[in-house]
Amino acid sequence: MFTKLFRRTLISIAVMALLLFVPAGTIDWPSAWIFLGSQLVLSLAGGAWLAESNPELLEERLKPLFQPGQKRSDKIVLLLLIILGVSLFVVMGLDIRFGGSHVPLFVQIFGALLLVPMGMLSYLTFRENRFAAPVVRVQKERGHHVIATGPYAYVRHPMYLGAIFFGLGVPLMLGALFGLVVSALLIVLLGVRAVLEERTLTAGLPGYAAYAERVRYRLVPRVW
Repeated sequence: MFTKLFRRTLISIAVMALLLFVPAGTIDWPSAWIFLGSQLVLSLAGGAWLAESNPELLEERLKPLFQPGQKRSDKIVLLLLIILGVSLFVVMGLDIRFGGSHVPLFVQIFGALLLVPMGMLSYLTFRENRFAAPVVRVQKERGHHVIATGPYAYVRHPMYLGAIFFGLGVPLMLGALFGLVVSALLIVLLGVRAVLEERTLTAGLPGYAAYAERVRYRLVPRVW
């Protein structure tokens, strides 16, 4: 299973590199290399930890993103998220090629720091929720039940909150501010997915409606 994760991680990093460097027309982009290297290390380290601590969850997350029985709405939203994710990297590369952004070093460092809470939220989510699959469905075969501990005591979708930090941090870190336009669309789409996901869980997961009443915020505490 870890071999599969290793192979998929290398492919993902290679694809991200192509989506960044080809539109940029150069590989002389230090912050992009730092970003890719950090993602490689974190992905492999996180995968090794999951393989040891929760192999069932790792196996679930390695399954295809489009599965039989998955709601059509989730497939559409997931496809749009993939398209926007690809667009984010391409737009950042084009920004570098045409010199659209001039980002001070301290802003790039701030962007890199935004990736820290993203990593922490991912770790806390996986530690608390062994049902944190990328596909929205009630996992009856795995004894799916409501998780209300850890970050789930504060927001109902901590992984999506982590994705917001990622979407804001990466364009700043890479010095490509035009990427923030695509990130804004990604954040809106994550909000749409959160609403649709809650409809599925409320209808099929006992206790979720009561949990949603206790934990009022979907993504950002005190905001929404």
